[in-house]
Amino acid sequence: MTPKRPEGAGAVPKPVESPAPIPPDRPPLYAALDLGTNSCRMLIAEPRGSQFRVVDSFSKSVQLGAGLEKTGQLSRASIGRTIQALRVCQQKLKRHKVASMRLVATEATRRAGNGAAFMARVRRETGLTLDVITPLEEAQLAVVSCAPLVAPETDQLLVVDIGGGSTELVWIDLTDVPPADRSRAIMRLHGGFNAGSGGDGPRARVVDWISVPLGVATLRDQFHDVADDAARFALMSWFFEENLTEFAPYKSEQSRKGFQIVGTSGTVTTVAASHLNLRRYDRNRVDGLRMTSDQIDTVIRGYLALGPEGRRNDPRIGLDRHALIMSGAAILQALLRCWPTDRLSVADRGLREGMLYAQMSADGVLSTQEDA
Repeated sequence: MTPKRPEGAGAVPKPVESPAPIPPDRPPLYAALDLGTNSCRMLIAEPRGSQFRVVDSFSKSVQLGAGLEKTGQLSRASIGRTIQALRVCQQKLKRHKVASMRLVATEATRRAGNGAAFMARVRRETGLTLDVITPLEEAQLAVVSCAPLVAPETDQLLVVDIGGGSTELVWIDLTDVPPADRSRAIMRLHGGFNAGSGGDGPRARVVDWISVPLGVATLRDQFHDVADDAARFALMSWFFEENLTEFAPYKSEQSRKGFQIVGTSGTVTTVAASHLNLRRYDRNRVDGLRMTSDQIDTVIRGYLALGPEGRRNDPRIGLDRHALIMSGAAILQALLRCWPTDRLSVADRGLREGMLYAQMSADGVLSTQEDA
């Protein structure tokens, strides 16, 4: 048996390790986190030409706003679920060594009486600082995220972001912008709606915008006591439309030619998946899909025919969405009743993408579309 070598002077020195190879320069990583009324979602991405490439992502249904309509407070259970999700996000941010990030909270935190205390607890327990953004900034970010879907032939654009606690609508006049520049003109609006966001040449003009304090969760809660499924749906749709009367383009005559709606929300993507009869969701087929008013109406009538139990078991709707799909469909129906279109573009994108575009544009790390 070989005796152990004593420690100290006679010990064999450890070999000197070669320095680790220096990795090639990689683009900086950016993160965007959106804490909404229903979900906590985050993207980590790197700039790639005029777009970005997603490196990591997170999405969790936390139902932060559960019970908020009744009590005016975020519940203990909702806060617990949300903080658990945010801890996962914090670990991802740390693992990827993300230096530039934007973390925001929206309607549920804005409205809750204990919203400020909740934000303080989030900082204390996760180390993350979230900004509670205004409805205006929420609308601006939604518009920016949808810019790549704007068609060159679009003269009048309505961007709709149906959230859990609120719905943002932005009407944009593009008639003064050359067709080839219209998508870029929308992207530049991240600097603000009033000034047209700077830059040379004709600008996109924001005719009006509105934030309606009704989303899929808050609208559902308003009519939870209506037992009849069809009656509840009709009441929700007409009630939502009543809240559009302060929106300048409300009930204005609008030709379908040159008019486009871009809808960003789980409602719109679910309706698109149902239209395509997707039993397994496929973002590549949904994002950018164009639908007509008639096609959307067919899907909604199909939902009503299924009834609550049928919707619960429909794989195209999904377990996370079935309880909210009819309030979202009621909002969508109200919009199309006011502004019928043969060109509603489905956007599987939202605040996170808008925040990433805004951060990268501000840092000058995105190429222009001509260079991409």
